[in-house]
Amino acid sequence: MYHVPVLLQESIEALCVKKNGVYLDCTLGGGSHTKAILDLGGKVIGIDRDEDAIKGCTLRFGEYKDRIKIFHSNFKNADEILKEENIKLDGAIMDLGISSHQIDTPERGMSFRFDAPLDMRMDKRQMLTAEMVVNEYTEEKLLKILYEYGEERFAKRIAFNIVKTREKRPIRTTFELAEIVRNSVPVKTPFPERRTFQAIRIEVNNELRGLDKAIKDIFSNLKSGARLCIISFHSLEDRIVKQTFNLMSTACICDKTLPVCVCGHKAEGRVFKKIKPTKEEIERNSRSSSATLRIIEKF
Repeated sequence: MYHVPVLLQESIEALCVKKNGVYLDCTLGGGSHTKAILDLGGKVIGIDRDEDAIKGCTLRFGEYKDRIKIFHSNFKNADEILKEENIKLDGAIMDLGISSHQIDTPERGMSFRFDAPLDMRMDKRQMLTAEMVVNEYTEEKLLKILYEYGEERFAKRIAFNIVKTREKRPIRTTFELAEIVRNSVPVKTPFPERRTFQAIRIEVNNELRGLDKAIKDIFSNLKSGARLCIISFHSLEDRIVKQTFNLMSTACICDKTLPVCVCGHKAEGRVFKKIKPTKEEIERNSRSSSATLRIIEKF
């Protein structure tokens, strides 16, 4: 299986799919959300930067070719794609983070469970790899990435030991990096490598920079009454989604000490209560435990 979808039923229900409505799947992946939309009679614009996802979904959805268009691109380019296609959306779904397929494919170097080259790219067309980050970034830049993207409290020690190790030899594989991290963490914690791998992957794929703008761009292409549903998997992503949704759903953003509103900011939509996976879903798929679904409806 390419990917075990998280909060699939909840997100599709939130989209309120209409027959012949047009929906944007910002992160096509294995196509689970797209398949559910197509089964309900909707049309799909699908975007993904992973060539494997593009090939797989092109094959999978061949019989639906009159109701789906697939683009090998980053969802941060969605505004440009939608304007070129002259499309207004009846809804959009964004499933952030890394797919099960990407984690479980050793040669991608996404996981510390497999010994593989340090790659971590979602899009093989890009130049930057995890090996380049680990071996070429300054100690200060590594520290910043580990602290900000990994929220790693031992970031200073890990960055120092990465630099110390690469002075002797280049760090080429996931196991080499994982060993450095384990030797840098002074307390016994389960999977101490996780935060470092997350941080480097986020840097390699530029996952957070521009996310707020992409959300605003996609929201601007919704029809009135349409919804944008976003599933995030860690606090950094979720914070950006929450703050962006709050901004778009707030009428006045003036300093509260001012007696009257001078900003002229208008609320553009309403936000629904966030949704978390059920206990049953977490038992079926432990990777779902950190997921959060947030929904905003355009006025």
